Amino acid sequence: MSNQDVSRDEIRAMRLSYGQSGIGELDNDPFVAFADWLRQARENPHIVEANAMVLSTLDSDLLITTRTVLLKDISLGGFTFFTNYSSRKAHAIDANPQVSLLFPWYAMERQISISGLAEKVSADESASYFATRPWSSQIGSWASHQSAPLISREELDLRFQGASEKWPEGTPVPCPPHWGGYRVTPLAIEFWQGRYSRMHDRLRYERANTGLNWELNRYYP
Repeated sequence: MSNQDVSRDEIRAMRLSYGQSGIGELDNDPFVAFADWLRQARENPHIVEANAMVLSTLDSDLLITTRTVLLKDISLGGFTFFTNYSSRKAHAIDANPQVSLLFPWYAMERQISISGLAEKVSADESASYFATRPWSSQIGSWASHQSAPLISREELDLRFQGASEKWPEGTPVPCPPHWGGYRVTPLAIEFWQGRYSRMHDRLRYERANTGLNWELNRYYP
């Protein structure tokens, strides 16, 4: 074993003792509770990009894949992110709209996990958000065939250069037809808080009889 390897015992010894504070009262509306935790995470100096979330999908080959995307909206009863509609994640959602989201706020010994159904937002909503993006991000959306094989980095740089020449900085960049948003409508939202002796708090909002109302239940850690 080289000096750079990490032994099994070293990995098993990577253990932290969580704090004593548990989950207090949560609002009856899970979106209000989520917004409160997101605000606290944003204000924590040890958390980078509090709106970063891990998106898991299941494709037509029954292969589960995960990646990090950024939450951009929590209105209209769902959690919205934007991506390339030709990407691997988009093809998976087309095949199976059931997805999960995870907000891993390790520095706060907290996480929120969400199970739900993803669907595309309207073209107008996508274009409206696209117009607020930085110019370089807009150009990148035109330059990248996301998830497609790439021969070299130079090929990507040339595509970026070509798009930047077509739409110089300071000029309006149209929203690509292959780019837009998804809104994940939740079926369950679980709030998790680490606690001492692994006696963690798990509180889960679940749809009551597939209706609009939520039930809030506590589960063993």
